[in-house]
Amino acid sequence: MKTKNYFKALWLSIVCSLVSNILMAAVPDITVSGVVTDASTGHPLAGVSITIDGTHKATVSSQEGKYSITTKVNTYLRFSATGFKTQKVRVKKTVLNIRLTPDNIVLKEEAVTEYVSCDEVARPMAKMVCRAALPAPYQTSYRPAHKEEYSSFSENRFLSPDKNPLSTFSIDVDAASYANMRRFINQGQLPPKDAVRVEELVNYFSYNYSLPSGNHPVNIDTEVGICPWNKEHRLVKIGLKAKEIPSENLPEANFVFLIDVSGSMYGPTRLELVKSSLKLLVNNLREKDRVAIVVYSGSAGEVLPSTLGSEKQKIKDAIEKLTAGGSTAGGEGINLAYKIASQNFIKGGNNRIILCTDGDFNVGISDDQALETLISSKRKSGIYLTILGYGMGNYKDKKMQVLAEKGNGNHAYIDNLQEANKVLVNEFGSSLYTVANDVKLQIEFNPAQVQSYRLIGYESRILNDEDFNDDTKDAGEIGAGHTVTAFYEFIPVGVKGNIPGTIDALKYQSSTSLNTPQLLSSKEMLTVKLRYKMPEEKQSRRIEKSLIDKGGDNVSDDFRFASAVAMFGQLLRDSDFKGNASFEKVIETARKGLGDDREGYRHEFIRLAETAGNLSK
Repeated sequence: MKTKNYFKALWLSIVCSLVSNILMAAVPDITVSGVVTDASTGHPLAGVSITIDGTHKATVSSQEGKYSITTKVNTYLRFSATGFKTQKVRVKKTVLNIRLTPDNIVLKEEAVTEYVSCDEVARPMAKMVCRAALPAPYQTSYRPAHKEEYSSFSENRFLSPDKNPLSTFSIDVDAASYANMRRFINQGQLPPKDAVRVEELVNYFSYNYSLPSGNHPVNIDTEVGICPWNKEHRLVKIGLKAKEIPSENLPEANFVFLIDVSGSMYGPTRLELVKSSLKLLVNNLREKDRVAIVVYSGSAGEVLPSTLGSEKQKIKDAIEKLTAGGSTAGGEGINLAYKIASQNFIKGGNNRIILCTDGDFNVGISDDQALETLISSKRKSGIYLTILGYGMGNYKDKKMQVLAEKGNGNHAYIDNLQEANKVLVNEFGSSLYTVANDVKLQIEFNPAQVQSYRLIGYESRILNDEDFNDDTKDAGEIGAGHTVTAFYEFIPVGVKGNIPGTIDALKYQSSTSLNTPQLLSSKEMLTVKLRYKMPEEKQSRRIEKSLIDKGGDNVSDDFRFASAVAMFGQLLRDSDFKGNASFEKVIETARKGLGDDREGYRHEFIRLAETAGNLSK
């Protein structure tokens, strides 16, 4: 009797489901649009994720907070953004204007889920720990632990310009460390020290630098003021601004999407997020652009030959069919991607591989040295490499850095759809089109004005002084409209006390030796020299700019905000030179430098600093 009732109930359930699906299919599609704003300020919110509940169909809001999505009446739209409470709204009309409320973060006990690898598929293992209560999208978090890999490095020390008058380094346009840091904090814990690269935190943000003029594709900006974490010291900001090119005027693109579909990429924050990210990019392709798709797991293969951007649906369908499983033959995938990019090479065009992976290579070429050799051998092909990192718990940041630094490439970490929209849509030109290659900076300090100095960040980008004039030495690339920022903390001549970077006078040698250089009576504090190559050229060009410190603290909003980010990075790294820095001082300084924060990224930073301050207690 029970069996009979069970089958009767099952049959009734199936019939109801079929009727519901038929009725739903009969409901016509409607296009819903509107504007998403911050309920506390009224400002439009860019990069808000709008998802049709229960599906993978999604879009994101524009810089003006506008969105549009096709769905059906009585479905639910989910509006979510980092630092705001998620709203779930039932569709009853074609215009939906949404006001998102900032989420207040307080300390309480929560469940944190840690992922461990089991047969190459992530399986959850719950723990109870005391963490910060997070916005609704993060209340079940994935706690990265021992399986993530980061390169260890020692921070730059103070140097004396008497012995070290030159400081030389390659630029770094990457911002992966910021998004990765944000992921940790949003999950209720501070990031590992080696996951924090201060320059990448600073360079996550755009700044209002002067556009280049004349024949150079990049311009140098300089500014100096009081160091916010040590009032007796001064802080120099060196900013670079690349020329801007409207998207419609960018050269034809020959893209190869190289997608890791191994078992470690299984899950909503890995392959599913990759698919959603790439669809955003496909939406913005022009008819003349081309895309091929290569995937790799145990082996590599081409799943879509080079296809015109006018066939967007065909490209999206190929992306949607991808599934994860198997081991990770990353080296084989890289070789095949370069081969296909070469076959479709566009002279004078934007030839680029976009690699989406967690970096967990484990078949074939997989160790860092072998990958470095492989990528370096491809560097002269004229094909650039953009690396989009995904994953939580097994993320191999160390390998991403090797690939990006050696492959004429850049590196971003994608932790959510808003970040994908920022990198692949809002910053399409700067992320995916290079205007200057092998960009190096060399700063000469005047010992008559500077007692001691240190470069903040860029530890993995330090070059020998003689590398500056060596055109065979590889350095970083800069994209259209990109800004790059570097800070030097220095101690002016005349400041008393124990000066870092100096040594006591020698007992057995005279300081008046004939080899001692004679100081020139110049008021200049330093000179910035920059070298770069135009794409497809082998000989570098050089520009320079000098700076005089006139004292005082009359600095721009950009200076204040960027210095707050640099201070925040040093706190996260527990820097030896953080001085009297504090999270409260970071927040205070950042608020003074908010400026015109249309995208909301600077406000988001303040919320992260507030959370980090709570987590550090």
